[in-house]
Amino acid sequence: MTDQFIEVSLAKRNVRCRAKLLVGRAPLTCAAIWNALPLAGEVYHAKYARNEIYALFPPFAETEPPLENPTVTPIPGDLCYFAFAGTELGTKAYGYDREVRAGTTVVDLALFYERNNLLLNGDVGWVPGIVWGEVTEGLAEMAEACNDLWRTGAAGETLSFGRA
Repeated sequence: MTDQFIEVSLAKRNVRCRAKLLVGRAPLTCAAIWNALPLAGEVYHAKYARNEIYALFPPFAETEPPLENPTVTPIPGDLCYFAFAGTELGTKAYGYDREVRAGTTVVDLALFYERNNLLLNGDVGWVPGIVWGEVTEGLAEMAEACNDLWRTGAAGETLSFGRA
């Protein structure tokens, strides 16, 4: 099988990186994401996990993938998939300006750009993510843009995932 690659970008900062899908380790997650591309949404910078940016999406898989290739300690360049019940993100502490309700699912696609990340949330405990991709080109430039996003703010910025 041929390797599958995607491009991850921050539109306003005009930066992009290339990532390889880890089909052999997370086949169901990779298939769901690949079939849903392109995806784009408002970017957020993590408060708890540390060096992470992400966007939130409505569910796009026919069924939520199982916890394949899980981690609670993502490394630089990891792309992770999380599915949350609306009530798990229902507090203003997360900084979301949209309403999240019980009975809904929210999908979080994340990029980790630096080391020393720990997926431990004060409200719910350990939050394992599915590692479905790894950045192969452009991580240094993306990390610089992510640090700028942390320092100057994420408002008005879009995180996009598309086929390369």
